[in-house]
Order: sequence, then structure tokens, then C-alpha cells
Amino acid sequence: MTEYTIVIEDAGTNFAAYVIGLDGVITTGQSIAEIIENMREAIPFHIEGMRLSGNELLEPMPIVKTIQVVS
Repeated sequence: MTEYTIVIEDAGTNFAAYVIGLDGVITTGQSIAEIIENMREAIPFHIEGMRLSGNELLEPMPIVKTIQVVS
């Protein structure tokens, strides 16, 4: 099993999300639960397509930091 970090953003009328370190995987949904379920389906599908196309799969190693700035 591999862990991926996803970013979920409020898109106004729904939510949108993408995967850090796995370009091309995006999804939308009406709730965060729907986003997570969509990602659980989209990530393996995307990886299978990459393998079939002969693309190299890199190990996910995102560095996620929260910083403070003066605003």
C-alpha cells in the first residue's frame, strides 16, 4: 500500500483536489468524503495508465510544510 498526499480546496460550489507528486490526477466532488472516494479510484487508474504507457513511477515523497508570514 502506498500513501499519497492530496490537497483539497473549496471551489465555491464544490470541492476540488489534486495529488502532490502525481501530476494529472484531479477530481471534484460535493463533499470531502466524495473527494476522498474519488481519489481512491482515480489514483490506481492513473498509475495503471502510466504503467501501460511505459512511464516511470516515482515514489511519492512530498514535503509539506506550513509557514507563517506577515500579512
